[in-house]
Amino acid sequence: MSETLTLIGFDYGEKRIGVAVGQTVTKTATPLETVSCVKGRPDWNRISQLIRQWSPQALVVGEPLNMDGTEQEVGIAAGKFAGELKRRFSLPVYRIDERLSSYEAKVRLKATRGLDPVAAQAILETWLSEYSVSHANDATIRANTTGTESK
Repeated sequence: MSETLTLIGFDYGEKRIGVAVGQTVTKTATPLETVSCVKGRPDWNRISQLIRQWSPQALVVGEPLNMDGTEQEVGIAAGKFAGELKRRFSLPVYRIDERLSSYEAKVRLKATRGLDPVAAQAILETWLSEYSVSHANDATIRANTTGTESK
């Protein structure tokens, strides 16, 4: 039986970042909260608190793409955010296409407010269902967490 791995997912925005936590056994995620950004700078103190609280083995950041697959303007900032997460927390950071995550959040909530953490939930659940499908992937996450390379 595989050990449960915890991941935190982020729906990056230049004003707000949705955050969700999930795990590999049930491949489900729970919306946590919205972290604020001031002038495009995330509240790193709050993100640090969440990472200490949940002790994830990896992080997932949504990659904002247009419907035709081209990168949205905010995609560059999301990429920098993902890089900064990796630098600050020394955890594996995975990127995944987040197209339609806001739409999915609206459907789940039946509302247009408070979408960010639910969009992060949808992003993380997509990653969990598409990429965390085997013990081999769990082993890769563990290896990346300990600094050992695994192919």
